Amino acid sequence: MHSAQVLPDGSRIRWVEIAGVEPARVFVHGLGASSAPYFAPAAAHPALAGHRSLLIDMLGFGISDRPTAPAYTLEEHADALARALDQAAVDAADIVAHSMGGAVAITLAARHPHLARRLVLVDAPLDATPLPRTKRPGSSGIAVYRTEQEFLDHGWKETMEFVGPLWAATMRLAGPEALYRSAMNLLRGTVPTMRENLEQLTIPRTFLHPAVDGPRADAPSLTAAGVSVLAVPDCGHNIMLDNLDGFARAVADALSA
Repeated sequence: MHSAQVLPDGSRIRWVEIAGVEPARVFVHGLGASSAPYFAPAAAHPALAGHRSLLIDMLGFGISDRPTAPAYTLEEHADALARALDQAAVDAADIVAHSMGGAVAITLAARHPHLARRLVLVDAPLDATPLPRTKRPGSSGIAVYRTEQEFLDHGWKETMEFVGPLWAATMRLAGPEALYRSAMNLLRGTVPTMRENLEQLTIPRTFLHPAVDGPRADAPSLTAAGVSVLAVPDCGHNIMLDNLDGFARAVADALSA
């Protein structure tokens, strides 16, 4: 395990690293997840093996520290990751990022362009989302609790029960404050928006999404901005878990284009 101090209070981001050739590949998890459980099989897949790979956990999640002071905006997540990657001597990496991690990766590439060589976004949100009225999985489910105190009082326990054992296995590692604030900030998005930042980047970019969702309405505009949009069959939102072979080969194709 590797780590780097990313806040003045001593808080550290941690990651699992697989040795290999450069350029490095950085794998970033989604909300309430952890990179090693979600990405280790893909990083070791024959289609992707051989490169230096960092399976990194964002501040507040997984094996990283869980301070309660940060606001956990997407910008703060991106800046903390940048500090960790700089200390890890990562430069111009291929970044593979799932869900909320994709939103953070876009923000990272926009704010710290020296760190991003290519982006592979895995079913990542690109726009702000209205607050929900009913509970459902994901950041929108957490946002049914309109205050952080409400979430801490009973929402944390209810969310763990609602998301089921697979997601709860890693979500239980998250700091409750980090989870709530990250979810709310993901719904608020960034300025410029994640979509605007993505479209303005000049590095190679690929967006993977589940084929079962059907064609994306925004595929023409993303393609016009130079983003490759690829549907992966036989999977849901957790593409890397549902279809390991399809995911690994799609990522390998994106990183060799």
